[in-house]
Amino acid sequence: MLRSIFGSALRAPALPIAMFLMIAGCSEKPAPAKPTPVVGYVVVQRQSVKITTDLPGRTTAFRIAEIRPQVTGVILKRMFVEGSTVKAGSQLYQIDPAPFQASLDSALAAQAKAEASVVSARLLVQRYKPLADARAVSRQDYDNAVSTEAENEADVATAVANVNTARINLAYTRMVSPISGRTGRSSVTEGALVTADQTTSLLTVQQLDPIYVDVTQPSTLLLRLRRELASGMLKSMGADQAQVTLTEEDGHAYPKPGRLKFSEVTVDTGTGSVTLRAEFPNTDNTLLPGMFVHERIQEGVNNAALLAPQQGVTHNQKGEPTTLIVGADGKVELRVLTTDRAIGDQWLVTSGLAAGDKLIVQGLQGIKPGAKVDAKEVSLADAKKDPSANAMKAPVEAASNSTTK
Repeated sequence: MLRSIFGSALRAPALPIAMFLMIAGCSEKPAPAKPTPVVGYVVVQRQSVKITTDLPGRTTAFRIAEIRPQVTGVILKRMFVEGSTVKAGSQLYQIDPAPFQASLDSALAAQAKAEASVVSARLLVQRYKPLADARAVSRQDYDNAVSTEAENEADVATAVANVNTARINLAYTRMVSPISGRTGRSSVTEGALVTADQTTSLLTVQQLDPIYVDVTQPSTLLLRLRRELASGMLKSMGADQAQVTLTEEDGHAYPKPGRLKFSEVTVDTGTGSVTLRAEFPNTDNTLLPGMFVHERIQEGVNNAALLAPQQGVTHNQKGEPTTLIVGADGKVELRVLTTDRAIGDQWLVTSGLAAGDKLIVQGLQGIKPGAKVDAKEVSLADAKKDPSANAMKAPVEAASNSTTK
């Protein structure tokens, strides 16, 4: 009897607890479902694009003349304005000509003396010849006269050479420009002593029209460009030359086209590269030596090119370019691409994509291959403005709406 009473007393509190748990369970709402990620995509289509190659390089003067003295003397006068344009043959410096004029006068006098000796020796030979035939003078005397005449003629030749040397040295006192071009800074002024064949140049004259642009590229590029020139893909400008355009270092397009010359015959064994030289007209001297510029070669037109926006392309751990696309079932697919080159802000894709693929360019954060997504087509212009804003906004709104309900 007591057992039944105590048993019922112990079981009595369990009923209200169970009922409380049931009521609490009914009043608790289920957790909201995770919203489907919203992504933006562009449809990949085949299109016609111009295939170009950009070659960075530096400008080089067409001709360079370093002016050095060929005689020793004092600079009397500088005959040019620094930075001005001079013609070939224009006088640049005047070295004191007085000692060289004196040397020339001395050489001329020695020449005259040698010529007079020849006249005297020749008359003696003419006088001795009939006497020697008549045995009136000894044969030895006649032979000595002939020998003296020959020696005097050799002295005349030496004197003439000395005169020419003195005249050349006198002419070297007028230092002239061997080429037409623009002068640089002068390293000497009037009164400076210069020496013959000194290592330091007095002035550099550079011909800037036309001007060269030198670029260093792998030898494989040289071979490819030569094949394209031979096949007609590149516009020819003559034998082994192709037309190129130029972009200046401030980004402006140079108005005049140039000619790319494939004249390099040696490949650097250390780097496997060659130097390609292009020639551009430069009548107004816009281009100066040492400028950093970009050459552009139009290699042809690809009428069935597939371009992938760069903001939709990443690289995996192997360094391979990859992209995410929306599959037919609305799930994300990973594609490994093969790219040829960048054209503007897009990659030229040679494999990994097909026309009609939906390439994801917005909402790439937080999605993985195989995930179900809510895909919205966007224009490429919108994707360039903000690759993530539109895609990130929709999930945030969906999550806030599901929380408030």
